[in-house]
Amino acid sequence: MEYVTRIVIIGGGPGGYEAALVAAQLGAEVTVVDCDGLGGASVLTDCVPSKTLIATAEVMTTFDSSYEELGIIVADDTPPMEQSARVVGVDLGKVNRRVKRLALAQSHDITASVTRAGARVVRGRGRLEGMQALDGSRKVVVRAADGSDETLTADAVLIATGGHPRELPDARPDGERILNWTQVYDLDELPEELIVVGSGVTGAEFAGAYQALGSRVTLVSSRDRVLPGEDPDAAAVLEDVFRRRGMNVMSRSRAQSAKRVGDRVEVTLSDGRVITGSHCLMAVGAIPNTEGMGLEEAGVKLKDSGHIRTDRVSRTSAPGVYAAGDVTGVFALASVAAMQGRIAMYHFLGDAVTPLNLKTVSANVFTDPEIATVGYSQADVDAGKIDARVVKLPLLRNPRAKMQGIRDGFVKIFCRPGTEIVVGGVVVAPRASELIHPISIAVDNNLTVEQIANAFTVYPSLSGSIAEVARQLHTRKASGES
Repeated sequence: MEYVTRIVIIGGGPGGYEAALVAAQLGAEVTVVDCDGLGGASVLTDCVPSKTLIATAEVMTTFDSSYEELGIIVADDTPPMEQSARVVGVDLGKVNRRVKRLALAQSHDITASVTRAGARVVRGRGRLEGMQALDGSRKVVVRAADGSDETLTADAVLIATGGHPRELPDARPDGERILNWTQVYDLDELPEELIVVGSGVTGAEFAGAYQALGSRVTLVSSRDRVLPGEDPDAAAVLEDVFRRRGMNVMSRSRAQSAKRVGDRVEVTLSDGRVITGSHCLMAVGAIPNTEGMGLEEAGVKLKDSGHIRTDRVSRTSAPGVYAAGDVTGVFALASVAAMQGRIAMYHFLGDAVTPLNLKTVSANVFTDPEIATVGYSQADVDAGKIDARVVKLPLLRNPRAKMQGIRDGFVKIFCRPGTEIVVGGVVVAPRASELIHPISIAVDNNLTVEQIANAFTVYPSLSGSIAEVARQLHTRKASGES
């Protein structure tokens, strides 16, 4: 009888389901333990829902900001004295019903793919039971919703349990007026005045989206600027856009507490100031789902933050135990989670594997304009981590941008001074998530700016700015300019 390798995956998000597909294709016996639905938070409460909401907001912003400039006339019966009122509105209940419908459909599609590949899906919460057995196997105990337990034996276990919203002790979400990012899709009416606490990626995306949908938004940032972890030039553009569109951006303002007062919410800042709104969204980070899983007892070492320590092939400190996704604290991106899960299975099952290289990861902030990045950053250059030359070109000079009424944004590329190899880039533009791809290809394949500059681009196109930046980097070297 031929022996079949047994794989148990705890968590059905991108790290888990992508790993399941790979392991099944490589002939392993795969069991996925999941408690919420395949796709995980990424599909059900985070990435897919938020980007679906943002898609509606994007249409609103595009219309509001450019229809007059582009010569579009909207005929309505708004009284002359109220002509400055919004011409287009939004039915948030309908938007959120669509959000949930699409998220569930995506989850069902993923479940169908995983089961079709031959994997078994078990509903429940999994935990590791004890240390590795003498034969190298591991035990995983699955607790079902009815309290019953099932014990699974595995040759390898992948932990891909993700994370959940961090809460402040004095600002607990109630799901009605004080919300975390998983609860906003239950709203039937648009918040009149929304306070967003936290100016990282999640806070900035939701603040921009609700501002576009018609809410009056106050963004509370404990740092000097929004998106403190992103390219400073890109963050400056976005903050300027936010303010210009009427958002109240409160920098260097740390929220201490949030409480309901009737149908209002009061947010108290650390300096004693109090701001009020109809709703408050808490976007103050995430906590890994590692508690109660028997990890440390099984030999899995955790960081002080609770994240699982892994190497570049997703191994933990415990033999036969791998980890992928937000639970590792590497990069909170679905694409990285999926890659970590695939790498784990390739490694354990003996297939060819390329260790994770974070300097080839492309990422995007889905604000308006979007901010896309790949490779080395401005912070890396400023800190001396890499010697690189840089050129930044505003989109204002791009003919297609002029035609479409795009005023904000730029393309920035980093290259090595000697070889001219592209090592990083930033794009701030509508659909920057699409425009970053040629720069990602360049970074991943060690292409030079000359190669990028010599490739044909469509005229007119926003991607023409990528080629133009590459030309400037190349010609500056040729002219002796540093």
